[in-house]
Amino acid sequence: MSAGCCDDQEFDGSSPAFRRALWVVIAINAVMFAVEMLAGAAARSQALKADALDFAADAATYGLSLYVIGKPATWRANAALIKAGSLMAIGMSILALAIWRTLFTVQPEAGLMGSIAVLALIANGASVLILMRWRDGDANVRSVWLCSRNDAIGNVAVLASAGLVAWTATRWPDLAVAVLMAGLFTSSAIQILRQALAERGANRDHAHVPVDAHHHAGGQCPSVEKTEPIVSSD
Repeated sequence: MSAGCCDDQEFDGSSPAFRRALWVVIAINAVMFAVEMLAGAAARSQALKADALDFAADAATYGLSLYVIGKPATWRANAALIKAGSLMAIGMSILALAIWRTLFTVQPEAGLMGSIAVLALIANGASVLILMRWRDGDANVRSVWLCSRNDAIGNVAVLASAGLVAWTATRWPDLAVAVLMAGLFTSSAIQILRQALAERGANRDHAHVPVDAHHHAGGQCPSVEKTEPIVSSD
């Protein structure tokens, strides 16, 4: 089979294995959203609630990633832009809520906070391992990897926060982790935004390349106009 220009394109998620992996990760995130939201309320932990929102956002955005697989490149880039915007909005919401909770909060229960954080780390660690082989790809695929990787990092931070809450007997470590997670959301959103805009621009430029230019780029010979032989009247 001859190689063509399509061999250099980034992976767009069009494989049954990647679709199955996304379904599994969506289920993991949906379950953990419910678990962490309830536990966050019981433990009075803002960090756990912030992580629960992260699980909810991931489940929704992974569903969007699944939907646009196989769609045109512009669709996939636009889906990545939507995910970048949602991550940015959630990051700002977590930051605003953390500031508000500084004034109206009580010390979280470190024991429950730590045990749920361990469960969340296991869930996100499993998601990272499932998606490891697809960590590179277009903006739509890469956004899935970035979200899962950052979730695992956030869980480690929550565990550290639980230890510091127990050690210092104050709420400040919990709030500091919430601010840190807001920064992770924002950082991921910026990365996805940049790649999605670059891909959308490249797709727009590709769409405006003349047909003959596509033939030359693909290594095909330019078409030669056939002419009828000149027949002498003699």
